[in-house]
Amino acid sequence: MPRSVNAVASRARRKRILKQAKGFYGKRKNVYTVAKNIVEKGMTYSYVGRKLKKREYRQLWIARINAAVRAEGITYSQFINKLNTKGIELNRKVLADLAMNEPASFKALVDSVK
Repeated sequence: MPRSVNAVASRARRKRILKQAKGFYGKRKNVYTVAKNIVEKGMTYSYVGRKLKKREYRQLWIARINAAVRAEGITYSQFINKLNTKGIELNRKVLADLAMNEPASFKALVDSVK
């Protein structure tokens, strides 16, 4: 009895990996054995990248808030502490957006907690 290899599934599996490797340089895009390793490594990078993105955005928001409140004469940590004691629950994303796009309302907020 001849050996059954299910070429349809094998080809589909290889095709899926090569499709994910589209745009890579050299053998990485068209040699299955090379592409398989690179795609797998790329998947781990994308997983880690999704976690790092959250970290980096928070860092950016804090830097923007800090720059805006220092112009008003207080530090970031003092500002956040005063917000918490006043019971104002705005997250850093919203505060950074206010500082960048609506400086007048952000100044009013800073004056209200001073």
